[in-house]
Amino acid sequence: MKGKIAEVFDSVQGEGLYLGEKQIFVRFYGCNLGCRFCDTKLSSFMEYEPEELFKELKLYRDKYHSISFTGGEPLMQKDFLKEVLKLTRKNNSRNYLETNGTLYEELKDIIEYLDFVAMDLKLPSSTGLSDFWDEHRLFLKIASQREVFLKTVICKDTTEEDIMQGLKLIRETCQRAVLILQPDSNEDRAQLHAKIESFKELCRKERVIACAVEQIHKAIGVK
Repeated sequence: MKGKIAEVFDSVQGEGLYLGEKQIFVRFYGCNLGCRFCDTKLSSFMEYEPEELFKELKLYRDKYHSISFTGGEPLMQKDFLKEVLKLTRKNNSRNYLETNGTLYEELKDIIEYLDFVAMDLKLPSSTGLSDFWDEHRLFLKIASQREVFLKTVICKDTTEEDIMQGLKLIRETCQRAVLILQPDSNEDRAQLHAKIESFKELCRKERVIACAVEQIHKAIGVK
């Protein structure tokens, strides 16, 4: 069994609730979506067997919060990912999955080996794609077995209707989950400020814990 990995590196987490934490990143090649705001265009990869990747991860000697399995979409290579997670778990590493939150059947098969799930909430007015409400609902239900939070990208085209639908999904599925409102890094920050503030107020009224967090790694010039 071999997995397609675009890169392995260490850095600090630049998004979400664990902003600033040191992590080892394993970036998986390939994604099942094509969001218009995507900032990770992958053109090449190396092939690893699970043991080969695990040996490379063990070369990192510093203390790290966790290993971030990111992409692309890691769950597209679920069987390979599962074997790696088993190895890292035996090594007492904490496993952190960054995912677009659509492949719930695949998540079901690996959830026992995860510690953290950073799940995207793909709003159709932001992505330019069809909605994934049903997939997200099933995914979040499974992810709620672990520590989970959601991230959603806010663009100039993001609608209040989509935000309300997302809040309804969180309330009904896992109300304790925090929602991160992440401004699109390709758009003007000042123009998005008022929209994000109004969305934060909607979250407060709907009793969903939310905060706005930018992609800090881009601002400070690290991966």
